[in-house]
Amino acid sequence: MGEVEEVESCYVAPSEETPRQPLWLSPLDVLLANRGHTPTVYLYQRDAAAAVAGGGFFEVGRLKKAMAKALVAFYPLAGRLRRCAGGGRPEIDCNAEGALFVVARSSELTVDAFSDLKPSPELRRLFVPRIEPASIVLGVQHLQVTFLSCGGVALGTVLHHSAIDALSAFHFFLTWSSYCRYGDAAAVDLPCHERTLLRARSPPVVHPDAHAMFSLKLNLRDEPTRPVSTKIFDISEGQLAALRQTCGGTSTFCAVSALVWQCACVARRLPLSAETRLTFPVNIRRRVRPPLPDRYFGNALVVVSAASTVEDVVSGTLAATAALVRATLRRADDEMLRSAIDHGEMMVGGRSTWNPPAARGNLPDTELRVTSWLGMPVYDADFGWGKPLVMSRAESVRGGFVYVMDGAGGDASGGGVRVLMCMEAVKMEEFKRLIYARFG
Repeated sequence: MGEVEEVESCYVAPSEETPRQPLWLSPLDVLLANRGHTPTVYLYQRDAAAAVAGGGFFEVGRLKKAMAKALVAFYPLAGRLRRCAGGGRPEIDCNAEGALFVVARSSELTVDAFSDLKPSPELRRLFVPRIEPASIVLGVQHLQVTFLSCGGVALGTVLHHSAIDALSAFHFFLTWSSYCRYGDAAAVDLPCHERTLLRARSPPVVHPDAHAMFSLKLNLRDEPTRPVSTKIFDISEGQLAALRQTCGGTSTFCAVSALVWQCACVARRLPLSAETRLTFPVNIRRRVRPPLPDRYFGNALVVVSAASTVEDVVSGTLAATAALVRATLRRADDEMLRSAIDHGEMMVGGRSTWNPPAARGNLPDTELRVTSWLGMPVYDADFGWGKPLVMSRAESVRGGFVYVMDGAGGDASGGGVRVLMCMEAVKMEEFKRLIYARFG
């Protein structure tokens, strides 16, 4: 694939004084502490207009200045994840030490070579900054700008999942890119850092159905037993419309989840009598009462679980499977979500629950975890030289994990979706055949 050469590495700190008190993490944050850093890559293609506008393409000084401004409002990203005094619950030390900023170059690599942006260990190695060795203190955010031989740019990022969820991450990138485009004139929606809004009740109250409905802990095997592979499947706007109609006009997420669930069960040749589960994170910002601020900055996700027999999933209609997913979503009301938070607090408490190395392994063959980035501003990070050509996770190594996102470029360029699937390598071709067979 070629190599990249690191030419600069520094820390970018907030440009103004920021709060220095430790940031308490909610139960939903702490439950993700073992998930580690999430790696992503944006690819930007240089064109004639971008080359002329605003000086140098992805000018490093301009990027750093804009980031320093953004980190004033998003100051936890300039801090360090650590244990509380006594070695217990993790917290963010808002010490303003800064986010790691790496500049790299390649004399061989081009944007075209990665236009499909298939997640892989190689993609992460090339374009995502390395994370310091596991310790009791971790940087929250690391970024790398890699200038490619074609004139394009790869922007690789890692953000620790205990600090923020995807919606909060995209909020930061929109703010950073807006400062880069407009300077002090940028319109900025300030984040809300009041994580006590998701504090557990006292005493905690757990609904009797909560244990069956929620999946608060990853059910990973300790070591992968078989090689896994990752592929991206594009579903066009027309194919998506037909799929939604087949599923009774349901949402894109419910329809795509039903299709992926059914095809995975068949490709894996699971026993018809086995129980299978589909789990997925739900954004609770508008579901709890009172609702959280739209710009709540942190993890506002609760993972819910839909269960059925393999026979019902593979022999029943897609509409029935989609209806099961939809019914699970509808049950995620304020009482059930508060029960999940209370149960999460009972799990983490003040004990030493954080082990910095990210959890590894695969989900059982009977289980899938589907994460939706649908409708998120994935392609809106325009730093002044145009929107990204494509954006994706840099690496996906846990078998059974699925990501669903808008098609490359977002809704405006086609209206389809991309499905990023990570599963056992020996089953992937059969899964591919099944998923596209649905569309003739």
